[in-house]
Amino acid sequence: MTKKNIFNDLHILWETIEDRAKNKGADESYVAMLLQKGIKECSKKLGEEAIETTLAAIKLDKKETIKESADLIFHLFVLWKALEISPEEILKELEIRQNISGIEEKKQRR
Repeated sequence: MTKKNIFNDLHILWETIEDRAKNKGADESYVAMLLQKGIKECSKKLGEEAIETTLAAIKLDKKETIKESADLIFHLFVLWKALEISPEEILKELEIRQNISGIEEKKQRR
Protein backbone atom coordinates (compact mmCIF):
# COMPACT_ATOMS: atom_id res chain seq x y z
CA MET A 1 0.00 0.00 0.00
CA THR A 2 1.41 3.40 -0.98
CA LYS A 3 1.57 6.22 1.50
CA LYS A 4 -0.88 9.01 0.66
CA ASN A 5 0.04 12.67 0.69
CA ILE A 6 -2.19 14.10 3.42
CA PHE A 7 -1.53 17.68 2.30
CA ASN A 8 -2.67 16.92 -1.23
CA ASP A 9 -5.83 15.28 0.10
CA LEU A 10 -6.55 18.22 2.41
CA HIS A 11 -5.95 20.59 -0.50
CA ILE A 12 -8.51 18.67 -2.56
CA LEU A 13 -10.99 18.90 0.33
CA TRP A 14 -10.41 22.67 0.56
CA GLU A 15 -10.89 23.08 -3.20
CA THR A 16 -14.12 21.08 -3.02
CA ILE A 17 -15.44 23.30 -0.22
CA GLU A 18 -14.51 26.41 -2.19
CA ASP A 19 -16.20 25.04 -5.29
CA ARG A 20 -19.40 24.16 -3.44
CA ALA A 21 -19.45 27.58 -1.78
CA LYS A 22 -19.11 29.32 -5.12
CA ASN A 23 -21.04 27.10 -7.51
CA LYS A 24 -23.77 25.30 -5.57
CA GLY A 25 -26.94 26.36 -3.85
CA ALA A 26 -28.06 25.44 -0.36
CA ASP A 27 -30.61 23.04 -1.85
CA GLU A 28 -27.89 20.94 -3.51
CA SER A 29 -24.84 21.25 -1.25
CA TYR A 30 -24.36 20.71 2.48
CA VAL A 31 -21.40 23.12 2.39
CA ALA A 32 -23.48 25.83 0.72
CA MET A 33 -26.32 25.22 3.18
CA LEU A 34 -24.02 25.58 6.21
CA LEU A 35 -22.39 28.70 4.80
CA GLN A 36 -25.78 30.21 4.09
CA LYS A 37 -26.77 29.65 7.72
CA GLY A 38 -23.74 31.65 8.80
CA ILE A 39 -20.75 31.54 11.10
CA LYS A 40 -22.80 30.72 14.19
CA GLU A 41 -24.16 27.50 12.64
CA CYS A 42 -20.75 26.56 11.22
CA SER A 43 -19.23 27.08 14.67
CA LYS A 44 -21.96 25.04 16.30
CA LYS A 45 -21.37 22.12 13.92
CA LEU A 46 -17.62 22.25 14.56
CA GLY A 47 -18.25 22.14 18.31
CA GLU A 48 -20.58 19.17 17.96
CA GLU A 49 -17.98 17.29 15.91
CA ALA A 50 -15.24 18.12 18.42
CA ILE A 51 -17.36 16.69 21.24
CA GLU A 52 -18.22 13.57 19.23
CA THR A 53 -14.54 13.04 18.39
CA THR A 54 -13.57 13.47 22.03
CA LEU A 55 -16.23 11.05 23.26
CA ALA A 56 -15.19 8.42 20.71
CA ALA A 57 -11.58 8.75 21.83
CA ILE A 58 -12.50 8.50 25.51
CA LYS A 59 -14.30 5.23 24.69
CA LEU A 60 -11.10 4.07 22.94
CA ASP A 61 -13.24 3.46 19.83
CA LYS A 62 -10.65 3.87 17.11
CA LYS A 63 -13.07 3.31 14.20
CA GLU A 64 -15.53 5.93 15.49
CA THR A 65 -12.69 8.35 16.34
CA ILE A 66 -11.51 8.13 12.73
CA LYS A 67 -15.01 8.87 11.40
CA GLU A 68 -15.59 11.73 13.80
CA SER A 69 -12.11 13.15 13.11
CA ALA A 70 -12.95 13.28 9.40
CA ASP A 71 -16.16 15.16 10.26
CA LEU A 72 -14.18 17.48 12.53
CA ILE A 73 -11.65 18.39 9.84
CA PHE A 74 -14.41 18.90 7.28
CA HIS A 75 -16.38 21.23 9.55
CA LEU A 76 -13.21 23.11 10.53
CA PHE A 77 -12.58 23.82 6.85
CA VAL A 78 -16.17 24.98 6.38
CA LEU A 79 -15.78 27.36 9.32
CA TRP A 80 -12.55 28.72 7.82
CA LYS A 81 -14.41 29.33 4.58
CA ALA A 82 -17.22 31.11 6.43
CA LEU A 83 -14.66 33.37 8.11
CA GLU A 84 -12.67 33.83 4.88
CA ILE A 85 -9.59 32.25 6.42
CA SER A 86 -7.31 30.37 4.03
CA PRO A 87 -5.37 27.24 4.93
CA GLU A 88 -2.22 29.19 4.06
CA GLU A 89 -2.96 31.59 6.92
CA ILE A 90 -3.19 28.67 9.33
CA LEU A 91 0.03 27.15 7.98
CA LYS A 92 1.76 30.53 8.38
CA GLU A 93 0.73 30.65 12.04
CA LEU A 94 1.98 27.09 12.57
CA GLU A 95 5.27 28.04 10.93
CA ILE A 96 5.65 30.97 13.35
CA ARG A 97 5.15 28.57 16.24
CA GLN A 98 7.44 25.86 14.86
CA ASN A 99 10.44 26.75 16.98
CA ILE A 100 8.49 27.57 20.14
CA SER A 101 7.56 24.87 22.62
CA GLY A 102 3.85 24.47 23.30
CA ILE A 103 4.41 25.39 26.93
CA GLU A 104 6.26 28.58 25.99
CA GLU A 105 3.64 29.51 23.38
CA LYS A 106 0.87 29.21 25.98
CA LYS A 107 2.80 31.45 28.40
CA GLN A 108 3.12 34.12 25.68
CA ARG A 109 -0.68 34.27 25.29
CA ARG A 110 -1.16 35.60 28.84
